[in-house]
Amino acid sequence: MYVVCKEHVELAIDKFVDEYEDAPDIVDLKETEFSDWDPPAECAECEKDGAFLVV
Repeated sequence: MYVVCKEHVELAIDKFVDEYEDAPDIVDLKETEFSDWDPPAECAECEKDGAFLVV
């Protein structure tokens, strides 16, 4: 699972596929709220705001 900015979505997809050998789901964090979990505020690859969850 990776929280990334728009610029790093492709990198996160590649990492996910390498690790799990399956296609991930991409969740837009601006359109989705989680009742029991707060996603990290920053991208896993840089310091920009996290915009997508790759899971």
